[in-house]
Amino acid sequence: MAEEKGIDLSTVNGSGENHRIVKKDIENYSPSAAKSGGVIYAAATGTESYNDVPNSQMRKAIARTLSASKFSAPHFYLKMEVDMDNAIAAREAINAGGEYKISFNDMVIKAVASALRRHPKVNADWMGDFIRYNSHIHVGVAVAVDEGLVVPVVRFTDSKGFAQISAEIKDLATRAKTKKLQPQEMEGGTFAVSNLGMFGIEDFTSIINPPNGCILSVGQIKSTPVVKNGQIVPGNVMKLSLSCDHRVVDGAIGSAFLKTLKEILENPVKMLV
Repeated sequence: MAEEKGIDLSTVNGSGENHRIVKKDIENYSPSAAKSGGVIYAAATGTESYNDVPNSQMRKAIARTLSASKFSAPHFYLKMEVDMDNAIAAREAINAGGEYKISFNDMVIKAVASALRRHPKVNADWMGDFIRYNSHIHVGVAVAVDEGLVVPVVRFTDSKGFAQISAEIKDLATRAKTKKLQPQEMEGGTFAVSNLGMFGIEDFTSIINPPNGCILSVGQIKSTPVVKNGQIVPGNVMKLSLSCDHRVVDGAIGSAFLKTLKEILENPVKMLV
């Protein structure tokens, strides 16, 4: 029918199932309707190109380490939301003094160290033939650099205050990005924290940094309606995700740690005890 009428089928809008062209489409065909209803694609032009960049030794090392972790350690994930209203107020009060400025990440690192002191079974490493439960607390802080991700370590984190933690993290991050970080400064961590909140990421999970048993993923603080005392009010919520190596940390142990961490962040004064 289309051939008899001199109709190009590519210009016909099918009204049948899955846009199939049926008899009535040919009978009711009009060039104007076809022009307005059809989609006209311009021919694509351009040149395909790419740039092959050899992997650096750092990128190769990161790939080997994380691949070994992801494919050998049985990961499981625990997630929790934290009410950050009190933490926001505490940070504003601290920074208002003008003597030094701290970030929310500094507060998270300090809170993690406090929670680890109360849950030593999370502060552990998988050593193959045995589990090492560390008495000291060295928190690794993930830092993005051009060639990947490095994890410099804040040593004896639980014994340091906000100002000291803040200054140390800034120094480590700066030297990591300028490739001045020493190898020993990225070794010996007993727990790790990765924060992508500054990039607007609300929720994510991280690959455990071996031989650690856990790593904490921290999302952005988001203003959102929350229920308090039976009323819907404005609130500020941050999502935490704890990646656990099931060979080291069981669900109940990881959950207890995350619950304590939530309590500390929601009541920052507990970090001073």
